[in-house]
Amino acid sequence: MQFDHRHYVPCLRWKQGEYQAVSRLPIMVKENFTPLIEAPEIGWDHENSRQAKTIDEHLAPFAKRIYRKWGQQACFVDLGILAPFTGMESGVHPLRFVFDQLRTMECEAIPVTEPGRDKAFQREVKRTLDKDRFGVCLRIPIEQAAKDLLRAEVDSLLSALGARPQNCDLVLDLDAPNFVPLDGFSRAILAVVTRLPHLREWRTFAVLGTSFPETVAGIRKGGERIQRYEWQLYKLLATCFNDAGIRLPTFGDHVIAHPKVLDLDMRLVKPSATIRYAIEDGWYVVKGENVRDYKFEQYRELSKNVVNSPYYYGSTFSWGDEYIMNCATGVGKTGNLSMWRQVGTNHHVTVVTQDIASFYASSDSP
Repeated sequence: MQFDHRHYVPCLRWKQGEYQAVSRLPIMVKENFTPLIEAPEIGWDHENSRQAKTIDEHLAPFAKRIYRKWGQQACFVDLGILAPFTGMESGVHPLRFVFDQLRTMECEAIPVTEPGRDKAFQREVKRTLDKDRFGVCLRIPIEQAAKDLLRAEVDSLLSALGARPQNCDLVLDLDAPNFVPLDGFSRAILAVVTRLPHLREWRTFAVLGTSFPETVAGIRKGGERIQRYEWQLYKLLATCFNDAGIRLPTFGDHVIAHPKVLDLDMRLVKPSATIRYAIEDGWYVVKGENVRDYKFEQYRELSKNVVNSPYYYGSTFSWGDEYIMNCATGVGKTGNLSMWRQVGTNHHVTVVTQDIASFYASSDSP
């Protein structure tokens, strides 16, 4: 696998809204990105004070969903959210279980790890690397990247895995930082990147982050435009890195979600109806009432809001845009929360692949 800075690495929590959104993308869009697929959290059964599923039940469909919804092409697969692991009934490590299944389906799945993960996890990464020869992805949190010991930690991990930078992918994970002021933050990232070990040797190099809010509680009802600071930052970094002769990174984001795993008691939560719609340098978030009391018919008006806004890309832009138009005109269904995550994700990935192509095609970009 090989790609450059003109590519896209969306980080996707592999829930129904995300994997269905990806499955509906045309080949011409899929060719322009490589997903970083996260095994989602198990969740908590608050009523019975226990995990909602066993690790066996939770992971049973995971590999099959990667194969069925993404296919055999290259992808990064990260089980870090589930660590530290409780044992599977068979005694097999969860990472081995998942990658053994992906191997039988001939998927080019690349395991994701980082220096801080436990020895059992790293042993299974090495086993996978030795068997598949697809390489490994190092996901380095920005806090760790800023430390003086990073080179020693990275080199120690590479040695333990028997890997070289040339067959490894590096993801600098910003998580969800405070991006403002952008100029100052971009200079701080530049300083970190210039100190990354083996920068020009990694097979691929991506910067991942998001400014999407942790919750939409602070967004007013109706339509509100919020900033996609991660994309604005990336454009600054690309220009700055190019001028300084530094390797250009690939852009990565968390699509239309915040990376934090929320432990919510769904018996008490009343989620709002929202359409999360990517636009130039931002999102247009259209928010209604809570769906528990006001149901899903309200999505007709929310869809009309998007369609009648100056931001709408048109019904032929993506499957998600067609769904919004059909809902607005009464032709289609009003869906549910998972369906609207699917709509927003499908539109977002299409927008970002177009944004990247346009940015690098422009005369004043590197």
